[in-house]
Amino acid sequence: MTDTVIEARDLRRGYTGGFEAVRGVSFSVARGEIFALLGTNGAGKTSTVELLEGLAAPSGGQVRVFGLDPLTRRAEVRPRTGVMLQEGGFPSDLSVAETVRMWGGVTTGARPAAEVLDLVGLAARSSVRVKQLSGGERRRLDLALALLGRPEVLFLDEPTTGMDPEGRRDTWALVRELRKQGTTVLLTTHYLEEAEELADRLAILHEGELVLSGTPAEVTATRPARIRFTLPDGVPAARLPLTLRAAAFGQRVEIRTERLQEDLTELLGWAREDGVRLTGLDARSASLEEAFLEIAQNRRGAGDRTEDTMAGIR
Repeated sequence: MTDTVIEARDLRRGYTGGFEAVRGVSFSVARGEIFALLGTNGAGKTSTVELLEGLAAPSGGQVRVFGLDPLTRRAEVRPRTGVMLQEGGFPSDLSVAETVRMWGGVTTGARPAAEVLDLVGLAARSSVRVKQLSGGERRRLDLALALLGRPEVLFLDEPTTGMDPEGRRDTWALVRELRKQGTTVLLTTHYLEEAEELADRLAILHEGELVLSGTPAEVTATRPARIRFTLPDGVPAARLPLTLRAAAFGQRVEIRTERLQEDLTELLGWAREDGVRLTGLDARSASLEEAFLEIAQNRRGAGDRTEDTMAGIR
């Protein structure tokens, strides 16, 4: 049986004025899993994570971490979790090492400052004042503090915002290593590549509702693959086999398909037999970014178009 560590059931969160940021969200996260929450700005990601962290009470539904209410059983849950907020708010005149030692003084079983700074790649910056750090370095410091107590569950809210590509890759490698060691990770991110690289499973939120969830492969499989190429001058798209559902923009052609291998084979066979050279040929499965953007756009639509598009992913 799966060891569920985080569970949300029909979770709701309302604010003064009647606005409901989280509207009936349900999902679970297994021990040792990396789970990503995705969504546009205002989708309800941070509001959901704050409920999981025990920072606020839900307006409805239930949340459990280690089988416990993280708000009312905070004294039992908090020492086993690490939290990386979107912004830490450190004292700017303390050095990096002083900040870690200060935080370690109120953390149960804290790692040595040198150890955790080495983990996040800040060992060489330990004597630098916080106000002199770059935005990406501050995010590394946020992560260091979240890891101080060797958490069983790690909440990461936009963990690599402001990091350069090298810092982002290093952070990904660290998160993967933590998973190998048994840490459960729940992250929110605007970087869809990050979710594809890291997440075992993910959920897409839109306007407070969970629209779609599954593995990255399952989510992208809900969208058609595409084949793009340019036909030579004098070869109209009308000459393409009728079985290929093609859209032409001048000589540029795009085919959307649920049968990528079969349709690509048919296209290449036709081109060979007719002596047609296809320039700029690009065939690929849908990316998570494409699936995400299409879902967001469709949810903003109205009427039959939205219903028809979303019917296959409910």
